[in-house]
Amino acid sequence: MLATLLALLLLPSNADPRGDERAWDQGRVVEPIAAVLPVRERVEVVNRMVRDRLENVLPGLMREVGLDMWIVINREYVEDPVYLTLVPEPVFSARRTTMLVFFDRGPEKGVERLTVSRYPLGGLYDAAWEGGSLDAQWEALGAIVREREPRRIGVNRSRHWSFGDGLTAGLHARLLEALGPDLAERVESAEALCVRWLETRTALELEVYPQAVELARGVIAEAFSNRVITPGATTTQDVAWYIQQRFEELDLPPWFHPDGNVQRRGVAHDVDDPFFGDDDTVIRRGDVLHTDVGLCYLRLCTDTQEMGYVLRAGEEDVPAGLKHALAVGNRWQDLLTDAFVTGRTGNEILAAARAAAEAEGILSSVYTHPIGFFGHAAGPTIGMWDEQGPTPVRGDWRLFPDTAYAIEGNVKVQVPEWGGQWVQIKLEQSAVFDGERVTYLAGRQTRWHVVR
Repeated sequence: MLATLLALLLLPSNADPRGDERAWDQGRVVEPIAAVLPVRERVEVVNRMVRDRLENVLPGLMREVGLDMWIVINREYVEDPVYLTLVPEPVFSARRTTMLVFFDRGPEKGVERLTVSRYPLGGLYDAAWEGGSLDAQWEALGAIVREREPRRIGVNRSRHWSFGDGLTAGLHARLLEALGPDLAERVESAEALCVRWLETRTALELEVYPQAVELARGVIAEAFSNRVITPGATTTQDVAWYIQQRFEELDLPPWFHPDGNVQRRGVAHDVDDPFFGDDDTVIRRGDVLHTDVGLCYLRLCTDTQEMGYVLRAGEEDVPAGLKHALAVGNRWQDLLTDAFVTGRTGNEILAAARAAAEAEGILSSVYTHPIGFFGHAAGPTIGMWDEQGPTPVRGDWRLFPDTAYAIEGNVKVQVPEWGGQWVQIKLEQSAVFDGERVTYLAGRQTRWHVVR
């Protein structure tokens, strides 16, 4: 079904009125809306991926971090960020107090999955409690743990990782009471398991992830075209809201409101400014356009930044200086992704990429982050826009295979046609690291979007 729907992504983005077609790497216009799975049909796809993760990913990760048991507890309105990745669709919250227990019985028997909760969870967990009072629920949890005698019990408490800190103080205290002094001494942070669980991408997920990214890129292609922009009339906020509305029409929840801004000849920025551009202005001919968008589809999130140009009267093409600037941005991407080596920390990747860019005379800034179930996801931080040095703890996390990243940052290049004015090329594309190389999930921008 997904292959059929992929074929419905019609029309190359911004098809040139002279008949030239834009390359695949520019994304495609999203027509018709049927290119996106209906909400009901997404359930089967998501639940297939959840089951696959529970059966084929979780056991290895628990052994990798050395936990015999993992307990995830949360309450309605205060959901653990990991919880919603462990349970099947349709789900929007925890119900009352929801308890999940994972116990590793060894390679032959595998990981036992139990729910100690009032409501079932779609057949992915065995119910270990028939219902009753809240006190009875906690007593049942304590009995389950004592019966299995785990040596190391992981719970989601962390000082540094928000993804590993979903167990509230009240539930943590109640858990220790239910376990008793002996078992309570075996409780430790499951932060490493939380990060590894969230950052690891499966083969099934990587089958559908390109579709999510292409949808985001396709809407950008629509927005940076004459279908949306009338130079001298359309504002940057009009473009941002068009993107937001388009996502809503496609039933694709954005995880942040789109950004839109312009750079303009004669409106110079200090080269030390972290970001160039005006974000609430009428778009004029000769403007450089930029947008930053993110959506989530089939539980996988995207984060994309691309650049556009509005032709001046009499211009037939983007100025050579701007084409060169985008090429420099692409070269910077290559230097960054070349620095991805299994086992390197985020801080080490940052240092290697910055050194390589400096050696080639590229003025760049790196703020690349993991992506997956969240837009700003679990895994190694590779620079921050306001701090180009090492990031404690999160930057010290090592790079693992089968993880995904938003390759994000910018370069600053002087443009001859603009009198040597600095122009900032801000790029971001979703990609996967397979242990040896980085591959863009749905291509990357190598040519300008053009408004005529």
